[in-house]
Amino acid sequence: MVTAFNIVEIIISIVLILVLLVQSRGAGFDGTFNSDSSVFRTRRGVEKTLFQLTIVLAVVFVIVSVLSVVVAKTP
Repeated sequence: MVTAFNIVEIIISIVLILVLLVQSRGAGFDGTFNSDSSVFRTRRGVEKTLFQLTIVLAVVFVIVSVLSVVVAKTP
């Protein structure tokens, strides 16, 4: 059971890293052509979806990590 949690944790961490890299790459690309970076703007479309996916993946990662520790401690 602990092995399954470890595999799920590795998969979630890889997906989380990829989503974060896509977000930062998109922000850098947008900043290249848009000089008004200090202006407040809302997230829309894919950017909003990636942001929400990042939050969900981070929460799921923490939950799986805690469950992995709890399951490993039970005799």
